[in-house]
Amino acid sequence: MVTRQRRVRSRRLAFVAAAVAVTAALTSGHMVAAEAGSMRPAEPPPPVPAATPAAPAKHVPAFGAYLDYGPRGVARMAQLSTWLGGAELRVGHTYLPGDRWSNIEGLPGFLDVWANWRRERADRLLVLNVPMMERNEEGVSDHEVRRLLRDGAAGRFDHHFRRLAERLVELGVPDTVLVLGWEMNGITYTHRCGPDPESWKQYWNRIVTTMRAVPGQKFRFDFTPSRGRDAVPWTQCYPGDDTVDIIGMDAYDQPRGMSFDEQVKEPYGLQEHVEFAKAHGKAISYPEWGLFRNGDNPEYMKRMLAWMDEHKPLYQTLTDYCPHGVWQCDDNPRASQVYRSFLFGRDDQPDPAPTAPAQPPAPTPTPQPTTPTPERPANCSPLNLGDWVEYWIGGKLCLRLDWWSRTR
Repeated sequence: MVTRQRRVRSRRLAFVAAAVAVTAALTSGHMVAAEAGSMRPAEPPPPVPAATPAAPAKHVPAFGAYLDYGPRGVARMAQLSTWLGGAELRVGHTYLPGDRWSNIEGLPGFLDVWANWRRERADRLLVLNVPMMERNEEGVSDHEVRRLLRDGAAGRFDHHFRRLAERLVELGVPDTVLVLGWEMNGITYTHRCGPDPESWKQYWNRIVTTMRAVPGQKFRFDFTPSRGRDAVPWTQCYPGDDTVDIIGMDAYDQPRGMSFDEQVKEPYGLQEHVEFAKAHGKAISYPEWGLFRNGDNPEYMKRMLAWMDEHKPLYQTLTDYCPHGVWQCDDNPRASQVYRSFLFGRDDQPDPAPTAPAQPPAPTPTPQPTTPTPERPANCSPLNLGDWVEYWIGGKLCLRLDWWSRTR
């Protein structure tokens, strides 16, 4: 979605400037790491055993939420589970950066924490969005996209996806669900389908064939357009049953004024998604969904949750930041209450009344947790460098107050 794309782009641009400032400050002795050992270079991970294949959901959809790209996302899943009365979040969802091929290959250190979380339980799912092109959010022209898609269809980029597959197998997560080239029916991404649908489908098939050829892999590939027609009908981009395992849909509450019934019935909407997947014998999923143009909309939240209970996707993950979310976003209190009451205490047992959300037990509701703040020296003032900088340097940095006072 546009909101996430803008945040990722701004973080990326801020990274260079912030890194330069951090380096200068560290060399002058004015800044210290806020967490012990946070400046140590990462060591390569030891070999790990392969994960046990994920078990399918029994009666209710496996669910989770997108909470952050890196380690914070993993930590926040436990906190969200507590807020939901101990409900089991079986789906971890993150994205590979699409800025350069080295990141699309799964740069060492980025995926490790997600792999560790996945391996802790046999019934968990790791869902990974994989860009099909570098410079994926840089406004590349249709003419260049067309050329790149044809290069991809001819095998020019095979080695990048082979390396990603090898990396996931090495990390012990060979059964990762790969949301490859998501929202291809729109205009935002360089991996969009519209400029050349035939080459796009050939390129998708080539990527899947390449990754499936890596020994030990058990990947599932999720074809996920955005809801509705968008720039092109997403059915024109479907690459075929042989290389698709799951047919997903990114479904947000938009455009402004559109009711949930209209979202179901519109061309290439929720109903057509379900029917298309059934006709092709595929499971469905909702990798991204949430509130958007219609604000704090409890009716949408109730209807969307009931829709997923009825149609039993393999998994669903709410996009949980403003304006889409309900736990990390204070702008949607009414929808937040619906989401919490609907999923409170859920596990793999059948829901006795899926259309009538269960209420949290009274009179002692579980308090909403807060994200823990890393410990820092008492004489330090934390610097907000952004999630990406903090992820790659291993924690927050802070300015020494005693140094500041000495310079005044």
